Amino acid sequence: MGVRRDISTAYHTTPLHRGRGWGWVCFCLCILLYSCANMGSPDGGPYDETPPKIIHTTPEFGAFGSKSKKIVLEFDENIKVDNAAEKVIVSPPQMEQPEINASGKRITVELMDTLRPGITYTIDFADAIEDNNEGNPMGDYAFMFSTGNEIDTMQVSGYVLDAQNLEPIKGIFVGLYALEDSLMEQLPDSVFKTKPFDRISRTDSRGHFVVKGLKRCRYQAFALKDQDQTYSFTQKSEMIGFNNQVFTPSSKPDLRPDTVWHDSIHYDSIIMRGYTHFYPDDIVLMAFNEKLTDRYLLKSERPNLREFTLYFTNRSDSLPIIRGLNFDADGAFVVENNQTNDTIKYWIRDSLVYNLDTLELSLTYLGTDTLGQLVEQCDTMSLISMVSKAKTVKQQQDAYEKWVKEYKAEQKKEQKRAKMEGKQEGAEGEDEGKKKSKKSKDDDDNIEIPPMPEEFLDIRSTGSALDPDKNVDFTFHEPIDTVYMEGIHFYEKIDTVLQECDFVFEQLPTPHNSFRLYAEWIPSHEYVVEVDTGAFVSIYGKRNEGMKKTVKVKSLDTYSALFINLINVDTCAVVQMLNNSDKVVKSVRAKGGKADFYYVNPGTYYLRMFVDRNGNGIWDTGAYDEQEQPEEVYYYPRAFELRAMWDTSQDWRPLATPLYRQKPAAITKQKPDKEKQTKNRNAEREKNKKK
Repeated sequence: MGVRRDISTAYHTTPLHRGRGWGWVCFCLCILLYSCANMGSPDGGPYDETPPKIIHTTPEFGAFGSKSKKIVLEFDENIKVDNAAEKVIVSPPQMEQPEINASGKRITVELMDTLRPGITYTIDFADAIEDNNEGNPMGDYAFMFSTGNEIDTMQVSGYVLDAQNLEPIKGIFVGLYALEDSLMEQLPDSVFKTKPFDRISRTDSRGHFVVKGLKRCRYQAFALKDQDQTYSFTQKSEMIGFNNQVFTPSSKPDLRPDTVWHDSIHYDSIIMRGYTHFYPDDIVLMAFNEKLTDRYLLKSERPNLREFTLYFTNRSDSLPIIRGLNFDADGAFVVENNQTNDTIKYWIRDSLVYNLDTLELSLTYLGTDTLGQLVEQCDTMSLISMVSKAKTVKQQQDAYEKWVKEYKAEQKKEQKRAKMEGKQEGAEGEDEGKKKSKKSKDDDDNIEIPPMPEEFLDIRSTGSALDPDKNVDFTFHEPIDTVYMEGIHFYEKIDTVLQECDFVFEQLPTPHNSFRLYAEWIPSHEYVVEVDTGAFVSIYGKRNEGMKKTVKVKSLDTYSALFINLINVDTCAVVQMLNNSDKVVKSVRAKGGKADFYYVNPGTYYLRMFVDRNGNGIWDTGAYDEQEQPEEVYYYPRAFELRAMWDTSQDWRPLATPLYRQKPAAITKQKPDKEKQTKNRNAEREKNKKK
């Protein structure tokens, strides 16, 4: 028989019991308060350092005969996809972009294009898959399935570089076309312009690419910065790369070192691991932009009354013909054009013409028609000055009034100074001073204003320190109409005596408003250039102000020299010395397999070389329709540390180092992205505990 217990007595306690109960409660509260006061965070267990793993896929990895356009990847933990738009790529290329979604432990890829029969599909995630909490990367991963009866597992790799400077190009497509016909030596040129790629990949930050899912057949590779998502070369503004290399993918077993790390700094051992090495792995595509061959008038500008500029999209061998509609254009201009005649500045000589706010004219020039041929075109145009005649007059009047105000203020200061100096003591002197003060005050508004000072022609010249292989240049803002040679003097300073020296003074072809003084400069010597007032007169009648310039030629012991012996190099090579910003400091044309650089300031330098096939002295790009590659470019793979009074000689074999390894990292602007690694947070925690 059960025993019934009264609830009223079950919880009945004596006063002593009640006291002990409250003591226990107080003790627990103290412990709780102490724990809250302790600033240390509780140990939540070790961090997750395990990359996510795939536990199931639909369809199965490497499945044959798949018909589903929906691919599902399931993982052992929550995951995310980092920058899917740039990192994930589907091959063969999809005309309609697939939908890629990551949610919880699942990634879903929905292909929008119709599946093609008998094709291996690859969804290359690169390093985009990470666990959701700690960001541990899964590593490079590509999912594959086939709509046919077999999986194509071959792959090739290589690099895409900028043809002009060997910079790695990030994010450019690399596409392959298969040569299905065994008798075909290479693809027809039209394929790249009319057919989407068969297989595709995208370069990483190092310019490196891997194209996967290939058959054992012959291929040809192309690079394309696709602007219209056609996966073919359809716009001349698209950057491209091509070569005539035809290759067949192959593979063989190989070994590579694998480092076993103890922590983020120390490693335990290096183990040689086996893997499948795919070939070729050194395809190099030199990417470039073609010259825009279409020529048309891009824009016209008239920034002020006296000048206007015409901008064309491409070069021409002839200048436009201008006929004035509200003025006479014969002899009206001084023309300043560049070598390609795509930028042409016109300085208007006659004030009756340039004082017109609007110039009405007809322009006849060579432009491209719908067939791509240069034909004569005629445009009628109105050139309106951005600064009108009325505004120009107002600016001149304001400048005059400002000068008058300043001149009067200066004259008043002079009168006051004269008054103070002539002040005499005594009543008679005071009376006389009052009379003079009154007279001075009355004459304030009667100060005679002379003409404004002459506005001289702006002239700029090179610095006072001169390299022995350079000369002194003079540049003017306005075209020069007359040069009076008798107003230009040149001396060598010997002790304190100036001795006249021979010199040659000539106008430079470009820019048009520049002149150069040539002389036999002796290192460590000092020279003086004197230019009289009015030695130069512009087309607007402005004269130069007189100037005296001291030129000190640097001493030879401040320079270094570099002598390069080129081995197996084309005779038309141009070698350029570069600074730390990859900018050209000096440039020489190779002669007899040698490139010599004299009068080099001490410092760190690099070398670039291009093969100047057409001899124009500048690097030229390629053209796909003509199957013309850009002019070859090479970099010396190391820096030169040049010291004063030191001569350095160096052999250079440009073909000895692969192109993708030539450009020194110090001057490579496209730096590689930081490689994703598992965060070693547990080791960091243990290290912090020991401190």
